[in-house]
Amino acid sequence: MQEKIIILDFGSQTTQLIGRRVRELDTYCEIVPYNKFPKEDPSVKGVILSGSPFSVYDDAAFKVNMEEIWGKYPILGICYGAQFISYVNGGKVEPAGTREYGRAHLASLDSGNILLKGVRNNSQVWMSHGDTITAIPDNFKIIASTDKVAIAAYEVTDAKVWGVQFHPEVFHTEDGTQILKNFVVDVCGCKQDWSPASFIESTVAELKAQLGDDKVVLGLSGGVDSSVAAVLLHKAIGSNLTCIFVDHGMLRKNEYANVLNDYNCLGLNVIGVDASEKFFSELAGVSEPEAKRKIIGKGFIDVFDVEAHKIKDVKWLAQGTIYPDCIESLSITGTVIKSHHNVGGLPEKMNLKLCEPLRLLFKDEVRRVGRELGMPEHLIKRHPFPGPGLAVRILGDITPEKVRILQDADDIFIQGLRDWDLYDQVWQAGVILLPVQSVGVMGDERTYERAVALRAVTSTDAMTADWAHLPYEFLGKVSNDIINKVKGVNRVTYDISSKPPATIEWE
Repeated sequence: MQEKIIILDFGSQTTQLIGRRVRELDTYCEIVPYNKFPKEDPSVKGVILSGSPFSVYDDAAFKVNMEEIWGKYPILGICYGAQFISYVNGGKVEPAGTREYGRAHLASLDSGNILLKGVRNNSQVWMSHGDTITAIPDNFKIIASTDKVAIAAYEVTDAKVWGVQFHPEVFHTEDGTQILKNFVVDVCGCKQDWSPASFIESTVAELKAQLGDDKVVLGLSGGVDSSVAAVLLHKAIGSNLTCIFVDHGMLRKNEYANVLNDYNCLGLNVIGVDASEKFFSELAGVSEPEAKRKIIGKGFIDVFDVEAHKIKDVKWLAQGTIYPDCIESLSITGTVIKSHHNVGGLPEKMNLKLCEPLRLLFKDEVRRVGRELGMPEHLIKRHPFPGPGLAVRILGDITPEKVRILQDADDIFIQGLRDWDLYDQVWQAGVILLPVQSVGVMGDERTYERAVALRAVTSTDAMTADWAHLPYEFLGKVSNDIINKVKGVNRVTYDISSKPPATIEWE
């Protein structure tokens, strides 16, 4: 039985980050809503309470029944979680004099405490709260402070319970991983046996038991998630898996042929469908971004459904859904923020059972599994690419000519990143075709042609992203190549917006 840490989600934006950090310790964890603790699960080794946008004293604040976990499991409260534990046990939580965001430094450190083993005095931590714990119950002990926060961390002396008002999961907390390791390994006793190899072994066995001799169809996108899912399923059920790769006409330059070749080299049974004419026809004259997405989404479902029905006796639809797609994140109103499937609408339309072999993995774990499966690096390291493809990188209506221009410009940019050894330093990159034209001069002639924007960002999970600080020499070379080689473009700009407030894609 796979041991696990349970993370109770109170709606924090960094809850997924807690999960990722625990997984990086080679320990399996699950994120569940604050009120859905899995009772009587012998595999649970410890519990982490996340942050929250609420104050613990708000009437609408999310509250967990501590009787379900107190004294039964080691507990670590983070930010709101720490405040909640203190508050429900008789401590005081009050608005801070000033909202505390950003860097702070630990002081008065109890280095002998098991939670703080290996944590350096004066090490940097990251604060993000408007409330603070002003008094703790008698059986609580302060184990760390900062210059502004007297109770930065505490221990409950008669229970295996700790709380920290800072965020150990964020990058800016210098010894945050050490704190989480102390809790997960030293306190909870986890063996750190969660690995790509163990995941593959257990998942293949589960897929064989789940699917038996049934036939499965999977929609490939060319991205790492669906590709790894396909290889994993192929390892489990072999020829009973059929993959369908639909070209909606808005893929990268030569991508349809290149991806099909990659999949054939992997031994997968792939049906390629060139449906570009259908999509161009249905998108004609449509400029509104959400309308374009809906047309492409519905069109994909229709094409996929037709092709899948040509295969006899299919009972399962497989998808490359990953863990962030499945986590039931809560907004401050308690509504679900994200309930996403890679191929939305297909299971209902096709009346098939759903198989999602990667639904427990984060993106970086998917890549690790792909390497363990022996997949080529260029597939594993591919940048994320929007499902509607270049349709949402063409601002305005879609035409084959606009797609041709964007494909050519994008190909120069992406190949340039590879040639300059910059590709792997960037999370995602692409070119946007702008709905404007500008005056230029080529030779002795005046031109009035299109402008494009280059977009490249760095990130770890796409929740936040910074614009990539690419070398000026590189940007100058790419701009020159695009203007000289792509007919119809005479101006290149570079997008230096971060997320937030901007998004990675323009539409």
